Amino acid sequence: MSTSWLVTGAAGQLGTDLQTVLADRPGDSVTAVGRDRLDLTDEAGVRSVVREWLDGSAGRRPVLVNAAAYTAVDAAETDEATAELVNGAAPGWLAQELAGRGRLVHVSTDYVFDGAATEPYAVDDEPAPRTAYGRTKLAGERAVAAAGGDAVVVRTAWVYAAHGSNFVRTMLRLEAERDTVSVVADQTGSPTWSADLARGLVQAASSDVTGLLHATNSGATTWHGLARAVFELSGADPARVLPTSTDAFPRPAHRPAYSVLDPVGWTSAGLTALPPWHESLRACLAQLGALRP
Repeated sequence: MSTSWLVTGAAGQLGTDLQTVLADRPGDSVTAVGRDRLDLTDEAGVRSVVREWLDGSAGRRPVLVNAAAYTAVDAAETDEATAELVNGAAPGWLAQELAGRGRLVHVSTDYVFDGAATEPYAVDDEPAPRTAYGRTKLAGERAVAAAGGDAVVVRTAWVYAAHGSNFVRTMLRLEAERDTVSVVADQTGSPTWSADLARGLVQAASSDVTGLLHATNSGATTWHGLARAVFELSGADPARVLPTSTDAFPRPAHRPAYSVLDPVGWTSAGLTALPPWHESLRACLAQLGALRP
């Protein structure tokens, strides 16, 4: 049976890459919606869009991938009510509409944890968010679970893409603009290429796995280590990237010191492991035309 896909967050990094991946699936239909068509603060509007799409999916398997989120981590500290609607309530509305009618893949985050660990977080480790963003994303996970439908929640972290605004593209820009760049060296995570994540989410959506999974590129580094890798792979001197501490860049929202997620559940479910982060960074830079021999 062919699939009818609904992708939210269409203009975002992940939403864009999901559309690219889904374009290679002949026979499937893809509907991608952004804020102009789907206001995740409007319950009636959300339900209406999903019902209309479901009604038009006759004869196909309906799958919704929710790549939309309130991702302004610092802004959420003073606008938690809006973040709660987008990240917390809206996933529940989506899941309720799909229950018994279709499948939901919902994207969550490492920010549901406190960042105090010293080894990768397992899916069943107790969440302890320290930010408004993390609290609202955790609320979204729980709302999806409470709806009781055919759904999988996928936590990821440190996402970047060959398009949009992200850390990797910022480092490429700063390399051209500055002699040196100071980057925090006391936060550890797994840089995750959106293109890899999109392929993984489509595979997960096409499977029958449910519950909670972790998906990132494999391996771990610091932001400083990632910046050095960007410089080195683009032909610049990595010594121009200077280490600094989180305290040197005070922000309204707490940044987790450790964000590595254990993907064992992902591979145990028969899903393909995402490549090592350094390998995927190389591929992203090649796509950008920034990779140097």
